[in-house]
Parts: sequence; C-alpha cells; structure tokens
Amino acid sequence: MSETNRIIVVTSPTIPGKKIVRTLGLVRGNTIRARHVGKDIMAGLRNIVGGEVTEYAKLLAESREQALDRMLADAEKLGANGVISMQFTTSVIMGGAAEMMAYGTAVKLEDE
Repeated sequence: MSETNRIIVVTSPTIPGKKIVRTLGLVRGNTIRARHVGKDIMAGLRNIVGGEVTEYAKLLAESREQALDRMLADAEKLGANGVISMQFTTSVIMGGAAEMMAYGTAVKLEDE
C-alpha cells in the first residue's frame, strides 16, 4: 500500500479532524493458528516457575498483525481511507487452535 493510500484505523466511531462522507461497510480479516508442541513444553515450564509466557505472546502478536493486514486489504478493495470502530475478537476452533479476527467499518474520510 502506498503512502497516498494509507488507511487510518481507530477503535473509536469518529476521528478528530476528519468527517465521514461515506460508509462502505463491514471489513474483516482473520487467521487461524494452532499451538506448537515445542512452544507448549516451554509454556508449561514457565507455568511451573512463573513469568511471562513469551511463546504465546509472540504467537498472539503475529496473529493480530496478520488479521489486521487482511482487514486492511479488505478495506482497500472497497476504496476506504479509514476504518472506524475496529476491534479484535478470538474464538476457539478446536483444542489447540484458535481464530483471531479484526473487524470494523470501512469509511471514506475527508478533512473537516
């Protein structure tokens, strides 16, 4: 995506200094990730001794970024230059696998 096509993403329903001139609809992006046996072993050890479970923190961060990238690609297809009310949600698909979804409302914005 070029700098001229940059999409503003916010969790709020408005953007200060911008006005929504057109609502384009729901956009979303998701990814489904499965846990890794090696990471489960390390996480289990951390559970015994305490501390941050960095293996899962990294997996979640990667999942959020991928879902967000896919949502932005969906918004770009609609010609949006903004996404408002963006949220993340997760759901368990099966034991050891979960979905991360990013969604929001694609809009056309202009300066006020």
